Amino acid sequence: MSAGALPGASGSAGTDDGHEAIGAEGVPEVPVAAEPAAEAAEVPTSSAERSARATEQLRELAGLDPDDPAHARLRSTIVEEHLPLVRHLARRYADRGEPLVDLVQVGTIGLLKAVDRYDVERGVPFAAFAVPTVLGEIRRHFRDRGWAVRIPRRLQELSRALAVARLELTQELGRAPTVAELAARAGVDEDAVLEGMESAGAYTTVPLEPGEPESPGPWLATDDDGLRGVEDREALRPLLARLPARERRIIALRFVRGMSQAQIAEEVGISQMHVSRLLARTLSSLRAELGEESAGP
Repeated sequence: MSAGALPGASGSAGTDDGHEAIGAEGVPEVPVAAEPAAEAAEVPTSSAERSARATEQLRELAGLDPDDPAHARLRSTIVEEHLPLVRHLARRYADRGEPLVDLVQVGTIGLLKAVDRYDVERGVPFAAFAVPTVLGEIRRHFRDRGWAVRIPRRLQELSRALAVARLELTQELGRAPTVAELAARAGVDEDAVLEGMESAGAYTTVPLEPGEPESPGPWLATDDDGLRGVEDREALRPLLARLPARERRIIALRFVRGMSQAQIAEEVGISQMHVSRLLARTLSSLRAELGEESAGP
């Protein structure tokens, strides 16, 4: 993919120590895009100010005729000011064998889709709305092109199905599932499970020897887990808000307070089996909704 396909979709943003601060809304605190000196004083610097500015810009954009040159100019301005967010999200996937500049380009396509689909009347901050769309575009890029060793599509799909099954069974059983349990959940035999697990190791290959110039070995274990979770939490926030009160409470008890299913059952006043079913159904629904919002129309 050409780095010049989308203007401004390159470079990096962050603090002097390489980490990005977290804004008041839970969205990465990233600097705004560069502006001409004459306009610099008008560009907001805080997360809250940028959110308010984006809302007003998008409200104005919605009222413009798409054929009006002012529409194209304002749309470009909104995209430019949110490119640091795209770069932040793209860097999360920079160690998976794809050039960062390509990931930024792909993420910028997702940002454009978010700008075009955003509905001011829903009251969701634009950055929170844009995150799942940008991530969805990047993940789709990896699904289509990101396997370092060419693996048959059948095995790629099996590997993804096993990942979902593993997540669900771990939640239901409170432990890692066995090969037999994975096979039963995925509807395949145990040999297929082993084949799918082996193919997952071909997702990307990178040199780990310290002498290799491209080796990520020295920093593979230095990832900031707190920062990596920001976009996931922000993407889930509006979806969790739409859950029924009981399901939302069960999710909070399980993942915020760390309670077991038995403890949740006693707290809520239902059976443990019912808790297990509600958790499985709710998690499946959240995954489906997140996928739909990421995919776009």
